[in-house]
Amino acid sequence: MTDPLAPLLELPGVVDAAERARDALGAVHRHKANRRGWPATAAEAAVRAARSSSVLEGGSMDFPREGEVGDPILAGSLRVASALDGDALTNILPVWKRAPLQALARLHLLAAADLVDDDSQLGRPRDGVGNRLDLLAQLVTGGTSAPAPVVAAVVHGEILTLKPFGSADGIVARAASRLVSTSSGMDPHNLGVPEVGWMRRSQIYRSGAEGFASGEPAGVGSWIIYCCGAIEAGAAEATSIADAQ
Repeated sequence: MTDPLAPLLELPGVVDAAERARDALGAVHRHKANRRGWPATAAEAAVRAARSSSVLEGGSMDFPREGEVGDPILAGSLRVASALDGDALTNILPVWKRAPLQALARLHLLAAADLVDDDSQLGRPRDGVGNRLDLLAQLVTGGTSAPAPVVAAVVHGEILTLKPFGSADGIVARAASRLVSTSSGMDPHNLGVPEVGWMRRSQIYRSGAEGFASGEPAGVGSWIIYCCGAIEAGAAEATSIADAQ
């Protein structure tokens, strides 16, 4: 069978960007603080990722003061981050590898629990996106041999494009990107924090997602290269966390 992502590897700069992203995360995992102390680094990375992802979704990054009602977008983003951190990751990762659409539904339930009026809509994709989601599931269950950074970027961009749930889709998309990185072995402990870079350059993030959604080779290639650059920047963020341990 033809690899559906093979043409993307022919786009200028994509392979080199993917290699740099993978090498950057590899160096983070070899950091002396992460040889045994990676759980502490991962926990801090999860919080930073959640806060940044919340801002990208239009939420807050500020934790509520005592007696205040917290921002529901941040609360959902933190729940998702917790599901991808530490022992909790061992619960969702096998589901992602076996039945990724079930994992996406779980992520949406966590992300949007405080955002929808009808709980029956949690984890249920809207009509008309089933075929595209099925194709996405095939990719992450062995349907491509493309490098992990490329797959992560495609999964991320596709969910942003489809908006399959109609709420908290960005949080789900960024979490799915993380699951690709983790399940592939590129970032097994979720130490990288690409969300910080995406948040700091949010206009480029959004225009890049629009380029991916266009389906034009230049737009898709630019998105993949941008996401790979964010992985590199996220590795630098992870290094700063490890240095502080």
